Amino acid sequence: MASQNQKINIKNKRAGFDYELLDTFTAGIVLTGTEIKSIRLGKASLVDTFCLIEKGELWVKNMYIAEYFYGSYNNHVARRDRKLLLNRKELKKIEREVKETGYTIVPMRMFINERGLAKVVIAIARGKKSYDKRQSLREKDDKRQMDRAMKF
Repeated sequence: MASQNQKINIKNKRAGFDYELLDTFTAGIVLTGTEIKSIRLGKASLVDTFCLIEKGELWVKNMYIAEYFYGSYNNHVARRDRKLLLNRKELKKIEREVKETGYTIVPMRMFINERGLAKVVIAIARGKKSYDKRQSLREKDDKRQMDRAMKF
């Protein structure tokens, strides 16, 4: 079962392009039985997902986890709000940093750890402007060209 868990690595590829990532945290996530089964099958997506702090708790909104095929009337709703689990110190730090204008909490990656628990890597991020995106692409191209030159 440990080899299966290593394969589950759901990424939010768009977040690295749209946001400048400042600080990352790994959080547990509260799921129902059919949700974790769908995640283990790789049927989840972090596209258009965001996090909010409400009443001292961190919630992930708009995360898509497909309904479990073998689920009965107990099946879950695909896009419900899910609670993230962090310790109080981390929550206070995130809350302080997000209160500043222009900062947000973005889910970056979802994985299943070696104990079989679903985890979400979240980042405190600041939105990039279009010229920042062009600069990131330019740096990426330069790095690729340097790597090619090193091979020859």
